[in-house]
Amino acid sequence: MDGSSPAQTQSAMTPPTRLKRARQTKIVATLGPGTTTTEQIEGLLTAGADVFRLNFSHGSHMEHAERLATIRRLEKRYHHPISILADLQGPKLRLGTFANGPITLTPGQRLRFDLDKTPGDETRVCLPHPEIFAALANDHTLLLDDGKVRVRVENRGSDYADTVVEVGTKLSDRKGVNVPNTVLPLSPLTEKDRADLRFALDNGIDWVALSFVQRPEDVAEARRLIGGRAPLLLKMEKPSAITYLTELVDLSDAIMVARGDLGVEMPAEDVPGLQKRIVRYCRSAGKPVIVATQMLESMISAPTPTRAEASDVATAVYDGADAVMLSAETAVGDYPVEAVTMMNRIARRVERDPLYRTIIDAVHYDPENTSADAITAAAKQVAATIDAAAIVTYTTSGSTTLRAARERPPVPIVSLTPKIDTARRMALCWGVYPIVTPDVTGFTEMVSKACRLTQESGLVEEGQRLVITCGVPFGTPGNTNVLRIAWVGA
Repeated sequence: MDGSSPAQTQSAMTPPTRLKRARQTKIVATLGPGTTTTEQIEGLLTAGADVFRLNFSHGSHMEHAERLATIRRLEKRYHHPISILADLQGPKLRLGTFANGPITLTPGQRLRFDLDKTPGDETRVCLPHPEIFAALANDHTLLLDDGKVRVRVENRGSDYADTVVEVGTKLSDRKGVNVPNTVLPLSPLTEKDRADLRFALDNGIDWVALSFVQRPEDVAEARRLIGGRAPLLLKMEKPSAITYLTELVDLSDAIMVARGDLGVEMPAEDVPGLQKRIVRYCRSAGKPVIVATQMLESMISAPTPTRAEASDVATAVYDGADAVMLSAETAVGDYPVEAVTMMNRIARRVERDPLYRTIIDAVHYDPENTSADAITAAAKQVAATIDAAAIVTYTTSGSTTLRAARERPPVPIVSLTPKIDTARRMALCWGVYPIVTPDVTGFTEMVSKACRLTQESGLVEEGQRLVITCGVPFGTPGNTNVLRIAWVGA
């Protein structure tokens, strides 16, 4: 059964206050066997997690359903929209098995891969993926076990590949296979993914993450199956996807820089530059971007990170990423709450550094030739000029809030929306504090509600000023055309 927390005991008498984050960068925490109870998930939430990732590579639908229900209970308890990201597994390419356990490898050794499901030995092993053989050519490279083993193709046919070992000393059952510099004729959605997607959508998840995207054509099927029920996040983990970066960002609702798999198929020294390039392009396009994988890896088994890991997180924050993500650190690690706490501390410290604002403002993106973009760009400038406490956006679809986040203003963005699903989605976005409230019908109500709700949230105090953007007529998605300045308490 779920564990209970002090907040559960007290909630009937004294509801907890709204969660307030003293930072703009969001934190994504992955749930897993180490974080299943209400107490554990609540610990991550109060430590600073803004988005919870459900990794469908692991766990049953029943386990994910229990975590979903727990998150929604906590959302009601804290009166704070929480975003849930369903990360689909995608096609996993793996070897078959070996008859007598792991085999020993030596450079120069010959090793055949084929479709024969008979357990392998030191001379051959099953590779049950005919699509790999169809795409291979002589001198192509195969990477096995996350790149620990590298072999070069000397000869291939429709159902086999003869290779020579170049790097590696051991190979065991069902290790992963990567085919760098090759686009495989594979859909990023397996039958398992389709079943997981149906479950996730039926249970009201807020974002869908599509794994192992290779090209723009891979996005169409996912869009069709989602049918507008959730926004789509694409994971950049294949070098071939980088070739189509512009198109994939345009086709997505958000992007994840999945550096682990990306670093397997390309030189490690190329990944940092690609990370910056992806983050910068996503910021330019106004699409949320998450930097992920091995950010605080040592905290899986240690209560503190290495200094290099702290610098890694800080770099993503300095670059203006919308969110930074924890994977195994919170899913199976020994110190999940400490990992979120540390990531929160790093982000807060970076954002207080005077150099942070200099770096963020150094890259300026010109607004599009629309009234909505012009109003949003002006809101940032006005907020800085009058020393406003926050920018308030009234939004139905979230587009107004996304425009504001693209500008990376120096103050929080309070997103007021009548739709809970919009509020949950905006919880992923840089600097956004989402609040669900009925839509307004006039200017007086708009200003009054903005002042009252921001003050109740603890983001502003009486006597401070707000910059408010909205669209008239009210409730029209994407129609930002009004900017107002208001005094709180006036």
